[in-house]
Amino acid sequence: MNAGLTALVEQATSALMPHLILAPIALPLLTAALMLLLREEQQRLKLVLNMLSTALGLLVALALLLWSNQPGATSGMGVYLAANWQAPFGIVLALDRLSAMMLVLTSLVALASIVFAGARWHRAGVHFHPLFQFQLMGLAGAFLTADLFNLFVFFEIMLAASYGLLLHGSGRPRVQAGLHYIAINLAASSLFLVGVSMLYGITGTLNMADLAQTIPLVAAADRGLLHTAAAILATAFLIKAAVWPLNFWLVPAYSAATAPVGALFALMTKVGIYTILRLWTLLFSSEAGASALFGSLWLIAGGMLTMAFGAVGMLGSQRLSHLAGFAAILSSGTLLAAAGFGQNLLTAGLLYYLPSSTLAVAALFLTADLIDRWRNDGASYAPFEQADNAPFLNAELVPTEGLNLDADEEVLIGRVIPAAAALLGLAFLVCTLVIAGLPPLSGFVGKVAMLSALLNPLGLGSSAGTQPGGPGWALFALMVATGLLALIALTRAGIRHFWATHDRVAPQLRVLEGLPIAALLALCIALTVLAAPVMRFTQATADALHSPGTYIRAVMQAKPIPGPTTPGNAAVPQEAP
Repeated sequence: MNAGLTALVEQATSALMPHLILAPIALPLLTAALMLLLREEQQRLKLVLNMLSTALGLLVALALLLWSNQPGATSGMGVYLAANWQAPFGIVLALDRLSAMMLVLTSLVALASIVFAGARWHRAGVHFHPLFQFQLMGLAGAFLTADLFNLFVFFEIMLAASYGLLLHGSGRPRVQAGLHYIAINLAASSLFLVGVSMLYGITGTLNMADLAQTIPLVAAADRGLLHTAAAILATAFLIKAAVWPLNFWLVPAYSAATAPVGALFALMTKVGIYTILRLWTLLFSSEAGASALFGSLWLIAGGMLTMAFGAVGMLGSQRLSHLAGFAAILSSGTLLAAAGFGQNLLTAGLLYYLPSSTLAVAALFLTADLIDRWRNDGASYAPFEQADNAPFLNAELVPTEGLNLDADEEVLIGRVIPAAAALLGLAFLVCTLVIAGLPPLSGFVGKVAMLSALLNPLGLGSSAGTQPGGPGWALFALMVATGLLALIALTRAGIRHFWATHDRVAPQLRVLEGLPIAALLALCIALTVLAAPVMRFTQATADALHSPGTYIRAVMQAKPIPGPTTPGNAAVPQEAP
């Protein structure tokens, strides 16, 4: 039954290709334009339109994912020539397994965020829904574009929408964090333009596939300038990936944002990781001649420093939203360091870990909002200290014999936990397991896959005692140590918010608030249950990334559609200007 349905979806998708590749960009654009025509008082209608559009975008992304991973297909590549000009002269969109996976991840987090926002947060300011859709448009465009200029365009669309979303809800903390966020991203955009301009001056092209063909042919005298341009461009992406020491803006900004915006922003650092992974494996692969694997040690070192910073930041955090922000930094550093090794098996492991950690961090942002509201009971501040934290203990701090009553003479042992409190506790527990990389959930599976690749980079039975080297051992130790620090930090927060509060009223949760959190964490569990097929998918994705010839041929050999013919006249194919 499932196989038949999958085949039917693949057939329908194939019939709509390659035009369906444009849908993840066009759908949010049209939805945002429609919502801008509606009055601000029509919040309920805008919410419904936002949810429907995001859900439809998820269905499109799933269809593209299935199409890119068809059985027997070697490349899973789709190319859309937007202006019907052959690459590298026209605008090109390219779909492969990696971009399809990122589209699905974006749609899942976005749908959970907008459902959560529907309970209360979407009414906290104006133009929330159009900005939300423009954000999705920018994210989808960044994942699908095949040239650097349009990557810059989609980055700016994404950032412009994020400025408004960060300020949604107003308040001094959001304005202050927003000014820092805007300033650092404007600086990153400037570096982006400088790097792109230098690359264009050296190679004469901005198409990614054409750049990959041109870079090995760059003259030796221009090689240093090429590497400088690539380093400047990479700095812009590393700022978005929250690499240390350029990540000082992330935690204040993400923690100041409203909960659904913070969950959506969990994707923003992954855009930087995606872009670095895409461009580095494409432009500086082992086939790039004298520039092969340029910058790999910088990626490894930067990633490991970011991991250490994120773990120590988690250990020193008191607020849950700060914990979630530092968890995003820790995840980004882990991915960046693993990507720098340029190994197929290690890349497959990090591609499995990427969606798992993103889903958990997004769920933690949403859960933190509910826990803080529960702790404060609607007030702006509530002290952690209680007058009598343990009324059932005697002077020696041990349980009193025969006493099963608290200060209000209510039974302690056997008391029923409210369903809402149980949901928050379980959600926080699952987030802790995934982020810290503990068994049996997907965070553990992803980390074990990466650790196994570090110890055995050529595969079981063929490495014959291959050692990971100094950087490999350092990353191995850091992954274990940072997981331990994350566990300590999250466990301490869990004790403070759940175990050390005996006289708190039951939390009041709405279905629209509990459902998206449960769905995100259920996806983490599903990744664990389906670990084998998901790892096969990520391995195929990693193999394609480290064999860029397939991507280059698919983009450069895509032919424009011939123009319409009239009786007695043959169609004249368009040629490049």
